[in-house]
Amino acid sequence: MDIYTIGFTQKKAEKFFGFLRTHDIKTLVDVRLNNVSQLSGFAKRDDLAFFLRELCNIDYEHLPELAPTKNILNAYKKKEISWQTYEDKFLNLMAQRNIEKSVAPQLLDNGCLLCSEHEPHFCHRRLVVEYLNETSDLQLFVKHLY
Repeated sequence: MDIYTIGFTQKKAEKFFGFLRTHDIKTLVDVRLNNVSQLSGFAKRDDLAFFLRELCNIDYEHLPELAPTKNILNAYKKKEISWQTYEDKFLNLMAQRNIEKSVAPQLLDNGCLLCSEHEPHFCHRRLVVEYLNETSDLQLFVKHLY
């Protein structure tokens, strides 16, 4: 099954929604811990759900269980832990949460995981897809949009 990931930073709304339309995304799965931040602009929860529905006919789901805890995220942002430590902590958190059992496959099928990071290399949305590929029966073919 095809799955996509996207970050909203360094993108104007035209490019962001254009990516989603071009790839026929069915559901945008918001994996951010905080989806109402003032820094989000067009990607604030209620505005984003409206734009997705009206511009692209895409459903919106917020799954905070696919986000790191505030403690893990803040420690990484403050450079108190390395990326490797962040990755280890987040992978362990996903295992504790058993996300492979709780995430509905239909949300992922031609779905797109949303976070803020422009590129996926140092973003937890990439780790979510990799974790699911390793721990579930799903065969997710990922394409990162950036």
